[in-house]
Amino acid sequence: MNVESLPYRPGVGVMLLNPRGQVFVGQRIDSTLEAWQMPQGGIDAGEDPFQAALRELEEETGIRPELTCRLAETRDWLAYDLPPELQGRIWGGLYRGQRQKWFALRFLGRDSDIDIATAHPEFRAWRWIEPCALPELIVPFKRDLYRRLVAEFAPVLTSA
Repeated sequence: MNVESLPYRPGVGVMLLNPRGQVFVGQRIDSTLEAWQMPQGGIDAGEDPFQAALRELEEETGIRPELTCRLAETRDWLAYDLPPELQGRIWGGLYRGQRQKWFALRFLGRDSDIDIATAHPEFRAWRWIEPCALPELIVPFKRDLYRRLVAEFAPVLTSA
């Protein structure tokens, strides 16, 4: 299989910031790794990226859209490639990785509004962390993307 000829799966991601400027991360339920990630997922056919981001956030955390405020979005779509051991196994082997539009959102609710025990749970635990810690907590093949996010969203991170 020539992985380079495969397309990227279109997706979105959310950097959710609490009033203290900390970022929501969840530990995936389907992994034994100590990796933590921000909410993210695919875009449905015909779906607007921002609407997809709000949908994914609610599906993964129980946070309703009205409990968020849009702060920023990435200028460009950011991509990552799957590592060789995952190529051909994830998403039916149809994609080489993901191409994502990311959104920074302010969380207007309380921690009690977060419920990861959703209809189709993706996280087994969650916490708030400092933005600078994000790249070291994610799986290695997504670290560069997370570094780019922290740099691009720096203006809204410092105004938190």
